[in-house]
Amino acid sequence: MPPELDAPDATRPTRRLSDLDLVALRERFRGDVLTPEDPDYHDARALWNGLIDRYPTAVVRPTGTADVVAAVRFARERDLPIAVRGGGHNVAGSALVDDGLCLDLSAMNAVSVDPDARRALVGGGATIGDVDHETQLHGLAAPLGVVSATGVAGLTLNGGLGHVRRRYGLSLDNVRSFEVVTADGEVLTASNDDHEELFWALRGGGGNFGVVTRFEYDLHAVGPEVFGLFVWYHADDARTVLRGVDDWAPEATRDASVLPFLATVPELGEFPESTWGQPAVAVLGCHVGGTAAAEAEFERLRDLAEPVVDLSGPLPYVELQSMLDADYPDGLRYYWKALYVDELTAEVVDLLVRYGRSRPSALSTVDLWHLGGAIDDTPPDGTAFRHRGHPYLVTFEANWEESTDDDANVAWAREGIEELRSLPAVSGAYGNFPGFGEDPVRSLFGRNYDRLARVKAEYDPENVFRSNLNVEPAADDATPAP
Repeated sequence: MPPELDAPDATRPTRRLSDLDLVALRERFRGDVLTPEDPDYHDARALWNGLIDRYPTAVVRPTGTADVVAAVRFARERDLPIAVRGGGHNVAGSALVDDGLCLDLSAMNAVSVDPDARRALVGGGATIGDVDHETQLHGLAAPLGVVSATGVAGLTLNGGLGHVRRRYGLSLDNVRSFEVVTADGEVLTASNDDHEELFWALRGGGGNFGVVTRFEYDLHAVGPEVFGLFVWYHADDARTVLRGVDDWAPEATRDASVLPFLATVPELGEFPESTWGQPAVAVLGCHVGGTAAAEAEFERLRDLAEPVVDLSGPLPYVELQSMLDADYPDGLRYYWKALYVDELTAEVVDLLVRYGRSRPSALSTVDLWHLGGAIDDTPPDGTAFRHRGHPYLVTFEANWEESTDDDANVAWAREGIEELRSLPAVSGAYGNFPGFGEDPVRSLFGRNYDRLARVKAEYDPENVFRSNLNVEPAADDATPAP
């Protein structure tokens, strides 16, 4: 097992709440409070990533913002570390902390849609599926991710890449306001008009600044049907396919976003049985400009080589949003890392193909996210999210089943990323694919880091919220935030 995740011993958690503490908490907290003595405690501390095994002192499930305030104040009074769980899908396991308080927001998942204003108010515990269910009733969507069980909170606070990213930008680009509980238990609304620096920092700065209990999203006319591109090619054609996508990408309209990935043909009836278990390269995409326009724009990508199968065609947006759900079940073991690439050189293509071939798990993938479009409409310092202007994001997704395979799968992803990092025109990091959070935080925020540190010093000077890709508060003599 990787040293960052040494298994805790059977006596953990080492810090437990006294009976008096539990009485004090339950007097001001309406939701569930689960401690190691409760039969549901171990289920409550289980995360989507089965690689994470941590033992909080207690898991609390707020029913609303007042409960979040009570929990934050209680934790601070007793010097308990705090972790915040939205959907619990952060690969690094930031939703749990040993010997501390886990705020599980899953009960705060309400979604309210104003179709005339094209706005949605979304609770901090909502998933992408929760949002899509309500917004698609009106033919609207918030630009979120590509797996419906993902929590919107962590996704949005760290960026948010979805199927309509090139038309409508990152998830965080579509937030109108945040309701946030700060480290001192104060409830603030951050927007372009109130607490502007906090609003800037929350859009890309992760969970560093408080507990976001509500998001206000701008919505867009998407669906109820879109065109999904999903064509699979043989692995022997991987270089041809990646080169073909790269040739196509500069001319792509904003209506089109694609995601090529190196994978293994699944054992499903939609695929020829003779190809099951074989390495392959697939191109997944979405087009929101209508079927005729989609077929014309995607024609080249559907004819790059002889396909294994072409599953492209019109489909409900909610179906596209949940298409990958079965590939990322609860309890599987995950380790993901990412880098931005400015040019798909022959060296980069060769590396992607080579690591696609050497995957120790058939469940793992090497992905090439097609970026640009609306993502680049905001300058790099316009929000805390720094890495704009790159045509691609390369992600290594190590996904596997058995603990005995931990070392091999983590090493595969790490070695691939480090080799890629050594090449020219490769940079950065992505907060939703953070490995174990072991890389320098400045690689995530770049020149935005110092401003983030100043905002942190204003809203969380004692670094209460540190179960994340942590920005440390700036020193007292640091230059004030602009």
